[in-house]
Amino acid sequence: MLAPVAMPARAAAQEHMRLGELYETARRSNPGVAAARARTDAARSRVSSARLPADPELELAFMNRELPGLAPMPGTGMTQLTVMQMLPVAGQLGLKGRIARSQVTAAAERAGEAEWEVRAAVAMAFYDLYAADRQIAVTRESLRLLDDIRQTAESMYRVGQGRQADVLRAQVQIAREAEDTLRMVAMRDAMAARIEALLGEPGADGADDHDPLRIRSPILPLFPQSIPPLDSLHQRALAGRRMLKAGEAEVAAGATSLRLAKREIWPDLRIGVAYAQGPALAPMDEPSRNQRMGSLMLGASVPIFARGRQLAMREEAAAMERMALFDLADMRADTRARVAAAHADLERARRLQQLYRSTVLPQAGATVQSSLSAYRVGSVDFMTLLDNQMLVTNYRRDLVMLEAEEGKAWAELEMLLSDELLDPDSTATRSPGGV
Repeated sequence: MLAPVAMPARAAAQEHMRLGELYETARRSNPGVAAARARTDAARSRVSSARLPADPELELAFMNRELPGLAPMPGTGMTQLTVMQMLPVAGQLGLKGRIARSQVTAAAERAGEAEWEVRAAVAMAFYDLYAADRQIAVTRESLRLLDDIRQTAESMYRVGQGRQADVLRAQVQIAREAEDTLRMVAMRDAMAARIEALLGEPGADGADDHDPLRIRSPILPLFPQSIPPLDSLHQRALAGRRMLKAGEAEVAAGATSLRLAKREIWPDLRIGVAYAQGPALAPMDEPSRNQRMGSLMLGASVPIFARGRQLAMREEAAAMERMALFDLADMRADTRARVAAAHADLERARRLQQLYRSTVLPQAGATVQSSLSAYRVGSVDFMTLLDNQMLVTNYRRDLVMLEAEEGKAWAELEMLLSDELLDPDSTATRSPGGV
């Protein structure tokens, strides 16, 4: 494969859209990324409350009152103020705090994964837009070449060396290529709309609705010269992917939840104090005075429904822990498979590009030139010339798609590794489809 040549970033930025620009805009403005961050903030706000006991209960009682006037009964009527507090035992509050912190970690890692997923989606649309623009350029170049062939056929027909059918075939092929151009322009508009959607609503980030960043033609970044070994990619993905770290945090939360469920059978303590005041009985010749009393109350919950409540909570927590473990194993297997698929796609795109640039396109171009010369002297029919020219055009379109597929494979690997493998702000010149 021909090595891409770096070009000045300033010149590229003036005419083309760089992948790094889209990444930065999506990071700031994509609503899905913002929602994931908000979920992390919500989970973080629950940590402090998870470690606190239930709110104390305050009770005011008016006891032993006469009806209907509600006057305190002599000797027994009183007003009582009671404060009660439930206190979980066996370290339950600490376990709840650990669960909440694990959930915050999982939410933060999932928010990071959401950023990488949006980044990958932006890259996919970016490379699709690149392929559409370059294929339009290839098709327009093909139209110019076909028009030259048509003019050659017309010239030969006018001097009696060609056939009118050849001119008509050339015109039909030109019409087909023009139709393909219209279809590709529509696809280009769809890709541009997809990029706008991933960047958020136009103007949502304070930018002008007609920001040229959203519609400029993409330029490929500078791809790495070598592909990392598959084993290395697997290790990096299993150790670094944010989704897997979220799964590990959820497994930790599940294990802690199981420990907490096993301690739910322990009775919760209830402690309270009460203060009461009421009139006391006094002899007729002495003034009455109030009597004051204090009380201390201790209690505990009694798990008489343990089989249907606390033991069932253990079973639920154990099932949730198993689910988290299986989900993590599934995510690891899926990650390994996707890394292997992206690595295979990357190698295939690289090898085919090298084959197209070094062998297929040069030979196909030489065949067209030879066919054109032979047609002018009448040794090759027009359909052979036309087919050879369209074969070159199709090879050039395929080469553009291979360049886009290589970029998509790199973006997929970056998402699976949660790590950058190329500089999105770099720019490189490549010969897109031989143009």
